[in-house]
Amino acid sequence: MLTETLRRLFSRDLLRLQEEVTLYQNEQNLWLIDKAIANSAGNLCLHLIGNLKTYIGAELGGAAYVRQRSQEFSARYVPRAELLAQLAETRLLVDQSLGRLSEADVQQIYPQVVFDAPMTTEYFLVHLATHLAYHLGQVNYHRRLLDA
Repeated sequence: MLTETLRRLFSRDLLRLQEEVTLYQNEQNLWLIDKAIANSAGNLCLHLIGNLKTYIGAELGGAAYVRQRSQEFSARYVPRAELLAQLAETRLLVDQSLGRLSEADVQQIYPQVVFDAPMTTEYFLVHLATHLAYHLGQVNYHRRLLDA
């Protein structure tokens, strides 16, 4: 079933993101930007947390969460321990929310128009998984380039 596959993928990649954050030798480097690197790893983490808590946790899981998207990109120097705690909380929320969905649920139109037109929940969940993977790769490169 697709939801079980997605649960495993989101869990895997959120764990990998926690590992990447942990691997920074200098915690302050999580917040570095340089030349064409417009977003720090810390801001990408905050962005993914807000994104997943909004579109999966709140919209599909019914969690009480209000996104503050601009702060995802403007916040600075959130302690690593807090980022890791928020990532762990997000991982649990995503897993619980997806665990409540039936196969019929994912075939329904997603409750919110996010892009220009309605889409199925299945389509949007796959998009969210690839969005997470994309930013996870950016964090990995950010760490290897700027945490030397």
